[in-house]
Amino acid sequence: MRAAILREYGEPLEIATVPEPDPDPDGAVVAVEACGLCRSDWHAWKGHGEWADDNVPLGQVLGHEPAGEVIAVGEEVDRIGVGDRVVVPFSLGDGTCHNCRSGHGNVCRDGLALGFQPEAPGAFAQQVAVPAADYNLVPLPDGLEPIDAAVLGCRYMTAYHALADRADLSGGDWLAVHGCGGVGLSTIQLADALGARIAAVDPDGRARDRAESVGADTTIDPGASDPVEEIHSITDGGADVSVDALGIAETCRNSVRCLRERGTHAQVGLTTDAERGEVSLPTDWMTRWEITFVGSRGMPPTQYQQLFDLVAASGIDLADLVAREISLENVSDRLAAMTDHETVGVEVITEF
Repeated sequence: MRAAILREYGEPLEIATVPEPDPDPDGAVVAVEACGLCRSDWHAWKGHGEWADDNVPLGQVLGHEPAGEVIAVGEEVDRIGVGDRVVVPFSLGDGTCHNCRSGHGNVCRDGLALGFQPEAPGAFAQQVAVPAADYNLVPLPDGLEPIDAAVLGCRYMTAYHALADRADLSGGDWLAVHGCGGVGLSTIQLADALGARIAAVDPDGRARDRAESVGADTTIDPGASDPVEEIHSITDGGADVSVDALGIAETCRNSVRCLRERGTHAQVGLTTDAERGEVSLPTDWMTRWEITFVGSRGMPPTQYQQLFDLVAASGIDLADLVAREISLENVSDRLAAMTDHETVGVEVITEF
């Protein structure tokens, strides 16, 4: 099968023919019909993560937002069958540990990160193997197309988990979103469906326009005015919840500072080699006003039904976020475009 392989950091991926995977006894193999291209893939491609012992090794098949059809299962699998249409979470739990059994498989201590570890080759390929298939694979509702499911695969479910489970966003709350790339736009669209009021921050006019089109009530250009002051003014005291969807020091601190008293900041974006995983924060101020800082990583597969129900009930059009369909050969160019924030919305591989 064809796959895109990381050979050198920051250099074009190699499109090569590799052996087709076989399922583990408890696993499955999925024929990939669509796979999103995410900023986390860019971090991996650039070789980031050394500071957290988390940089992706050379030789890795990248890609962690797949949807497709099950074409093989191991002898221990009984919930998932050949022919099932599924979405694959990138945070793969073992299905047996305390975290998995309590509904938090996204932080499974023995889990794998799809596309980021040699033990879990990714989905920039025609097929992808998934361990613990009965736990990890999520059947798709009827009518949900693979390209839409790929949008759900990382950014959307990450945004939902951050808002609904980590930050406890409620209808009527003011939400600030710092960074209107794929995960930022997903956050905006979901927050709108949850009944929040939304202020979106991004220096790119195209990104701000797209944010308005998917539900932002107001947008802010941080190059034209101080976003913290703007958000405090717009919200009459600060946001109830704020999300850093980019991961640089400036957006993280702005996200914290734009909150009202007892507000909640959710960190979704990963840092770059400028921050190396460390950002200084106004901790005395946070203590004074009882500011909550939470991290949020992916979403456990047990929560997908809640997300499916929200999408169905609200009439969200996932296709609104898809800016471009690309082929496997285009992936390197589109990763390079992310370096200077030249991408807008979600780009999805549909030709393998």
